[in-house]
Amino acid sequence: MTRRLAAVTGATGFLGRHLVRTLADDGWDVRILARRDPIHPLWRGLQPQLALGDLGDADALARLCAGADAVFHCAGLIKARNRGEFEAVNVEGARRLARAVRVAAPLARMVAVSSLAAREPQLSDYAASKRAGEAAALDALDGRATIARPAAVYGPGDLETLRLFQAAATSPVLPLLDPRARTAVVHGADAARQIVALAQGEPAGRTFTVCDGRPEGYDWRELMHTAAAACGSRPRLLRAPGRALAPAATLTDWTAKLFGTATMLTPGKLRELTHLDWSVPPHEIDPARPPPAYDLRSGFEHTVSWYRSVGWLQQRQQNATHM
Repeated sequence: MTRRLAAVTGATGFLGRHLVRTLADDGWDVRILARRDPIHPLWRGLQPQLALGDLGDADALARLCAGADAVFHCAGLIKARNRGEFEAVNVEGARRLARAVRVAAPLARMVAVSSLAAREPQLSDYAASKRAGEAAALDALDGRATIARPAAVYGPGDLETLRLFQAAATSPVLPLLDPRARTAVVHGADAARQIVALAQGEPAGRTFTVCDGRPEGYDWRELMHTAAAACGSRPRLLRAPGRALAPAATLTDWTAKLFGTATMLTPGKLRELTHLDWSVPPHEIDPARPPPAYDLRSGFEHTVSWYRSVGWLQQRQQNATHM
């Protein structure tokens, strides 16, 4: 039986690493786009093919896609100095890749991994760029693409949610935002399985949200309480209105622009964080998706265990103790 070939961009990112692992475990040959040969603990025993280059290199994109049965586009910016930087990667990168798929892999399905933030493009430059990237991919392939919008992704290897668990493990107080807000989440391994399934299931041209078994989402109290329990701690939970964070977001955004750096805590990111409805309605879920393996409790516990196994969480705790 001929093995299938999957081409992957963004393979060295958090979700991309889980995706490569899942593809290999499912029997795919994997070719990745990268600037250098990567090594990661999640890839023990794997030897993905390498197309050397980036999203701005048309020849590299052609080599990546040549002969592929499916193309997974995970590359993208989550922080940038300005809207132009977001668009250069999240929009134009998606368009260039889709064009390469059309020429070098005319029978392949493209799965463009976007973000649930794309559902609300008015909130931030990031959200707007992800929505525009979806449109660019669909347009370049005449609808022969599927859009995957992961909810808030966490899991082994993620540096962004590591900060949440560091706070849950060491801080005597954790903040609670608006009690009306609901946020859907998904473990990285479950997200990868659902994304792989989209390359083989529903007809192209549709958009699906990737989430765990609670598409209605979680409120802030449950998220913070579960994170603390996974760390074995019992901090106080204190209501913190979103407006209280606005001055810090404005200041960090201004400072980043002044010094030409990128930051996560911007006014746009704050609008995303305090948006009340990141739940997932039934029509946004692939009816044939694999059942999620992790609920919130088991997923957070698995993530904390991995952080500790590689020394990330303990080392951070020790550093905090000696400050």
